[in-house]
Amino acid sequence: MEATGGTVLCVCSLLVLLTDVSAKFIHVPSSTRHGIEGKSLCLPVEVYFQMNEVDIQGTWSHTSTSGTRTTVVTFTKVSNIPDMIYHNHISFKEPNMTLLIRKLNQRDEGIYHLNLNIVFLNKSGQIFKEERTVRVTVDVPVSTPIIEKSPSYALVEDKANVTWTCSVERGTRVVFQWYRDNKLLGVSDRYHFSKNKSTLLISPIKKEDKGSYRCVASNPVSQEGCEKAVELTVYYGPYNLEVNSEQGLRTGGVFTINPGELVFFDCQADSNPPNSYVWISKGPNTTTQVITEGPRLEVLSYRLAQAEEYLCRAFNNVTQKQDETQFTLVVASLGTGKDKHTQDHNAVSPLAVITVCSLFIIGGMLLVFFKKACHPKTVLMRIYNSRLISDQERPHRSGHEDATEDFGIYEFVSIHGTIESARVSCRSLSRLESVQDMHTTIYDVIRHVPETPGQSLLE
Repeated sequence: MEATGGTVLCVCSLLVLLTDVSAKFIHVPSSTRHGIEGKSLCLPVEVYFQMNEVDIQGTWSHTSTSGTRTTVVTFTKVSNIPDMIYHNHISFKEPNMTLLIRKLNQRDEGIYHLNLNIVFLNKSGQIFKEERTVRVTVDVPVSTPIIEKSPSYALVEDKANVTWTCSVERGTRVVFQWYRDNKLLGVSDRYHFSKNKSTLLISPIKKEDKGSYRCVASNPVSQEGCEKAVELTVYYGPYNLEVNSEQGLRTGGVFTINPGELVFFDCQADSNPPNSYVWISKGPNTTTQVITEGPRLEVLSYRLAQAEEYLCRAFNNVTQKQDETQFTLVVASLGTGKDKHTQDHNAVSPLAVITVCSLFIIGGMLLVFFKKACHPKTVLMRIYNSRLISDQERPHRSGHEDATEDFGIYEFVSIHGTIESARVSCRSLSRLESVQDMHTTIYDVIRHVPETPGQSLLE
């Protein structure tokens, strides 16, 4: 094993002598180390030899950002001598040569150099030199950013620019991000950022730029957002002007309403500040007349003799922009059954007409039902027969006398139509149960009493 190790060392020594290239007996894991102010930072070193087989001598030195180089510590395998300036600021670990920096500050930034001489004791005393460098950065956590807007007042679209500035009191290597209504601002031809995006210029201002703005400051060790967003107010419009009505029927730019109907039209547009509105009537000879001002128009359809054209014009007093829309109003019966606003309050309402018609129908149905159920003709005939019987007062007779009077010849006569015969016997009528209609045959019993001898003589 020793022969093998000696062979390797001889080969390495030969390579060093011939090529003047380091044998890399040590290794520093990272060439750049980021530390946080107030925290500790370790600069580790890895070795690829046995400490009991070598003798070492080395130094750690620091080159500041200003270019000044200072020895931090001088060490051997068994001891170390730190510089008086770094005596309480660093910690050196033998034998692995790791350097620990306590409570980093801005002065600790720079390049740290490790210079090492390695002497193998059991060999020819060849010295191997190793040198490694580590760049150290000290990051200061960012403080809460402050956002400012210039100018501070509301702006008119297409006529003004706005500059946003985000800053922090403390922090290193800070970069910034901008958000509007909690959405990250993307790339735009109107957005102009500084190198670290601490400043944002929007030129020119548009309607879509309105909203709440905030910035976020960050570096490799921390991130902070502003405590309060700043509002950007933009004056714009009018946009998307349109006329609407809850009554009538709309087809494109034509409104059709029922005769006698009171109609309201509303004119609306997206604008800041709110628009002023003017309603204009256009005559047949392209003459125009201002009807009223305000967002609502009231039209009485009974005053319209024919179709008329109207125009709504919106004007923004701040942006000095205006827009207008035109529509046609036609009066025609729609038959929709909607409630009508009429000027004549004495007109009969549709509900009253329906009520009267319903009462007539119900009365007719009751009359038909009464006629079928009670038979009025039968009732009248019974009343008439009862009156005939009451008018003829007859003396009391025995059964024999009655039989004599009933003796005689009877004749049956068929009569069509109403019963008007004067020869109807009271007794025969009283026995009839009912009287039929015009197509019913009624048989009357006509009694002939034989004449007595005395009567024939007198005649």
